[in-house]
Amino acid sequence: MKAQTRNVLLIVLAVAVLFVLLDSMFIVTETNQVIVTQFGEPRGGAVTKPGIHLKTPFIQKTNFFEKRWLEWDSDPTQIPTRDKKYIWVETYCRWRISDPLVYFQRVGDERNAQSRLDDIVDGVTRNIIAKYDLIEIVRSSNRAFEISEDASILDISAVAMKIQTGREQLSHIILVEVDKITPQFGVEVRDVRIKRVNYVDEVQRKVFDRMIAERQRIASKYRSEGDGKSAEIRGQKERELKKIQSEAYRKSQEIKGKADAEATRVYAQAYNLDPEFYQFMKSLDSYRTSLTKDTWMFLSTDSEFLKYLKDSSIR
Repeated sequence: MKAQTRNVLLIVLAVAVLFVLLDSMFIVTETNQVIVTQFGEPRGGAVTKPGIHLKTPFIQKTNFFEKRWLEWDSDPTQIPTRDKKYIWVETYCRWRISDPLVYFQRVGDERNAQSRLDDIVDGVTRNIIAKYDLIEIVRSSNRAFEISEDASILDISAVAMKIQTGREQLSHIILVEVDKITPQFGVEVRDVRIKRVNYVDEVQRKVFDRMIAERQRIASKYRSEGDGKSAEIRGQKERELKKIQSEAYRKSQEIKGKADAEATRVYAQAYNLDPEFYQFMKSLDSYRTSLTKDTWMFLSTDSEFLKYLKDSSIR
């Protein structure tokens, strides 16, 4: 019985020793760093060297923090520019814990750090953008633009404006100002960028209305030019048609004139050969065209028109 009790005690003691040993050790990897605290107070500096490290079991605790670069993205923030244009601005940055001890004392954890960055970066961004015109936030250089007629929806004066700072330089200015504040929280900020710029809803509607009106103006211009070109083509067609008709009429009259002349020549030739027979044939043609069943004629008995009907010598 005593042996069994002794074995149980040995097992419990071994487990306790193992538990104490495990609680006295912690592992630091390549991607994190540790602050050791005792009763909530830091003991020593940050442990950043990878490997196995020791601490006082049960009394001291480990607080692990990321060593890698972390990302921060802002929510859309409404900001007025110097030229009174209200816009939504979204920014992002990359940051890391540069001083784990200060970070632990001032911030505590990543969620609080993100909240502090919300206040710092958004505040600095608002202050910087409010000092510049919208064109400085949109463009980064003074490169030449080829502005076509279809691109007239743009504010040509704004496009032609020479920028002094530009979006890229504004991002650098914001980074410099943010980097003056964040070290007091044990944070280093890198690569602040303006991710997105957009008009507020009210201004957007005005811009869209302007774009629609401008497109309608361009469409009306094209329709007007098309109507003018159509009228020009129709006028040219009418002129060509009248010219063709006039030329055809002239040629037909020439042909008719030649035909009449030829007919007259043939008639004259026939008349010269036998005038009496020619006169007789012409009279028959006249009877054929003039005398029908519904024709009434009142003629004297000595009329020349019916002389071949009266003359028995031609039978």
